[in-house]
Amino acid sequence: MTRFTLRAASFAVALSAIASIAQAHNAWLLPSSTVFSKADTVTVDAAVSNDLFVANHAPLRLDGLQITAPDGSAVRPETEAKLKFRNVFDVNVAQSGTYRVAVVNGGAFASWKDKATGQNKRARGTPETLSKEIPADAQELTITQSSGRIETFVTVGKPSTLKPIGQGLELIATGSPTDLVKGEKATFALHLDGQPAKGLEVTVTAGNTQYRDKLEEVTLKTDDKGQFSVTWPTAGMYWLEATTKDNKTTLPQAKERRLSYAATLEVMP
Repeated sequence: MTRFTLRAASFAVALSAIASIAQAHNAWLLPSSTVFSKADTVTVDAAVSNDLFVANHAPLRLDGLQITAPDGSAVRPETEAKLKFRNVFDVNVAQSGTYRVAVVNGGAFASWKDKATGQNKRARGTPETLSKEIPADAQELTITQSSGRIETFVTVGKPSTLKPIGQGLELIATGSPTDLVKGEKATFALHLDGQPAKGLEVTVTAGNTQYRDKLEEVTLKTDDKGQFSVTWPTAGMYWLEATTKDNKTTLPQAKERRLSYAATLEVMP
């Protein structure tokens, strides 16, 4: 086998945070508030944890942090701090409308057998770093592409419509993702590369899981339009998650693409 080249044109340079912590932990962004009446500053915690919204495991890497203002312009974070169990940053929310605060990650995972020793080897990283780690004579090589989005939303004044991204797995709200109220039903849709994600399982979990014997998560499934509805039982912060996989890879020799999405939503009393 000759050494191959992995293209990075369509990938962020960050590692896939979700893929690395799937199964055991939750990755989330937690804003200090999601609704402001006028221009202000929101503080956001970013972490990977055992309990929802309790920073007790590791900070969430912010390599792929993207903050989008209501007019579509990019916003830089302020006063960033890296702590032992979480990363923290401020966002100056000056424009009226809805901001999208997201950590977007893309990368690849490779596994192979070393020809000389017969040992199984693994590597995770960007397409460029993987191409340097995998030997030319690697045997039984398998490459999996990964794409993940972790996000939350903040509104100043009147909510504005969020422009669809059209790439990867994303949440589409029929209303505002910051206008959620206890006892009321909210309808969303999940899209995959700009098209409705049909038959996809979605889990919704309220925060403060450390004070409950059971997660009490709600499992839903998207319809033919990619839509699903949630009636919020209580006020508070919620974590919404969905994962899927397909074979629509953009990397040479990658046979599978794994996609994940997670959002923090605030429900008012």
